[in-house]
Amino acid sequence: MYPDVIIIGSGMGGATLAAALAPSGRRILILERGEQLRPSQHDRDAAAIFGDGVFRSDETWLDGTDTAFSPGNYYNVGGNSKFYGAALIRYREADFEPTQHDGGTTPGWPIAYADLEPDYQAAEQLYAVRGELGEDPSEPAHSGSYPYGAVPDEQDIADLRERLKAAGLHPSSIPLGVNLADWLAGGQTTWDAYPNTCGGKMDAETCGLKLALAHPNVELRTGCRVTALTTGAGDRIDSVVMQTEGKSETMTAPIIVVATGAVQTAALLLASANDNWPAGLANGSDQVGRNFMNHNCSAVLALHPFRRNRAVYQKTLMFNDYYLGSDGQPPLGNVQMLGKITAPILAANSKLPVWVAGWVAARGFDFYAMSEDLPNPDSRVTLMDGQIKLDWKRSNWVAHQHLVAQLKKVLRRAGFPIVLSQPFDRRTPSHQCGTARMGADPKASVVDTFCRSHDHKNLFIVDASVLPTSAAVNPALTIAALALRAGRHILETELAP
Repeated sequence: MYPDVIIIGSGMGGATLAAALAPSGRRILILERGEQLRPSQHDRDAAAIFGDGVFRSDETWLDGTDTAFSPGNYYNVGGNSKFYGAALIRYREADFEPTQHDGGTTPGWPIAYADLEPDYQAAEQLYAVRGELGEDPSEPAHSGSYPYGAVPDEQDIADLRERLKAAGLHPSSIPLGVNLADWLAGGQTTWDAYPNTCGGKMDAETCGLKLALAHPNVELRTGCRVTALTTGAGDRIDSVVMQTEGKSETMTAPIIVVATGAVQTAALLLASANDNWPAGLANGSDQVGRNFMNHNCSAVLALHPFRRNRAVYQKTLMFNDYYLGSDGQPPLGNVQMLGKITAPILAANSKLPVWVAGWVAARGFDFYAMSEDLPNPDSRVTLMDGQIKLDWKRSNWVAHQHLVAQLKKVLRRAGFPIVLSQPFDRRTPSHQCGTARMGADPKASVVDTFCRSHDHKNLFIVDASVLPTSAAVNPALTIAALALRAGRHILETELAP
């Protein structure tokens, strides 16, 4: 029996869409190039994860100078969400509007926050988000409360929260998709960047995919790498070409969904070029692969030499005092806790001897400063002899430097005499987005407001590639909300009885 819907990719977008479509009873086939993560001896081994990179793919891409690098993407059931920090934060209302930044003006979205709010609420329910309303002045309107209360601060983080308040900030709880008891039962570590094999994180597999696969009409096939989509002269995708155990296979379905992440989705569409679509599929606008965005991020470590940080997981606190800008200053971004840095992690990412790294880690409070990257058509994904080339044109960097400077100043005011910072590698696409942007104009965008391709009426793109702007918060919840919105539209227009 042929499927009614083929979904390529089982990450946050693909899994959430499958959950939305599953109750229809239609045959849904999910294709995933990787396999399911199984419990292993390395799951909580910081040296193996951060030093040896045991879970990283051996794939290489090219940067803007044609130099090969390891991008740090993960290919497994659940996609990158299996390793994410589980911060499920809504975009702010202003993020959907054109906004003046230090580095330029964002274009805004073709939909408003209010259009997506019901889907944000539904996504928070699906991913069992734990949070607390009323703490963050920048938080947008909610039509309901969080399903669960916030993950509690550990003692030293509760003390940090009070110090930040005394310094004039408005610290708030990070909305998190974490079952703390289940996570810590698997090991006394943070969850940020650790693989979820115990079910403690609410990721694409443990929530979206689990709900979808509870329906007998939904099937997941692993080890299937899609290499091309085919189409004729018309406006529909004809088939999906994939490699399974070294053999080529072609499948067809009335509806095709691509949800492989901003870089891989663009690469697949470009690789599918044919005589009728010489620039690549869904690329009548020449926007596929363009406008790549990837948050400007820095790790900021604050410490007091005579005060220890005994936290295990740490990642419960954020503040957005600089997010929307104030006193004539442009928007700067979000600050949130990193998962607790340990000696092996610090040693693997610095030149410090292990004993020095241990001393610093035992006293350090670790922050993640994140600023918006602005869309630029020359910041793009292309193919060079079949290999992915990612030429990221970083933007708005001055604003990020201001954010880091403000953060250092306020942390010193909060009682930390030593504050250090390190920018994240510009070649690491941790929050990749924007390469198949959403828009109302088919000449300037790739998909419409329901993630349907302007060029191919049976093709939907449901991942971070459709985001018109990156905002300055983690994209996972917005991806899930857009997938639910797209799913509702598909049910109403394509799969109605």
